[in-house]
Amino acid sequence: MNGLNSVPVVEVSGFLSDHYDPRKKVVRLSSDIYNRDTISSVAVAAHECGHAIQDKEGYFFMKIRSAIAPFASFSSYAGYIAILVGCLFGILDFILLGIALELVILLFQVVTLPVEFNASSRALKILNNDHIIEEDEVKGCRKVLTAAALTYVAGVASTVLEMLRLVLMFVRRD
Repeated sequence: MNGLNSVPVVEVSGFLSDHYDPRKKVVRLSSDIYNRDTISSVAVAAHECGHAIQDKEGYFFMKIRSAIAPFASFSSYAGYIAILVGCLFGILDFILLGIALELVILLFQVVTLPVEFNASSRALKILNNDHIIEEDEVKGCRKVLTAAALTYVAGVASTVLEMLRLVLMFVRRD
């Protein structure tokens, strides 16, 4: 389906560990999602398949997210270390470096938003058009997919507030 015949779907342990791995071209679903026949499980599985379709089609924002991911991973560790060292030893340049590294995380999160909303949109379209779900189940799937996407919006808002807090701390120290 959708030209993804060579993309395996495998069961993994963990809770909320569902994801598509673009490096290995595999959809990984947690046991709860993999083994249940619920609206939520079907929506989540379809969403992850939406990411596989994005990868296959070379979706622009997914390419950018993949390129930024290693820097965001590094920044999530190094940013706060730089801020901590800067605060402990009064080195303002370290604080600025830490804030800059944290901005990389924000950039990653912002680029992730269209990736997640698009995967959910694709999922709903596939589920509906291919008659995988009944007409009366569309609303439930839409709610699940919207709620999942909004967690990413909350993450961006949280990071923006954290960045604001860091900047205000830096300005006060100056």
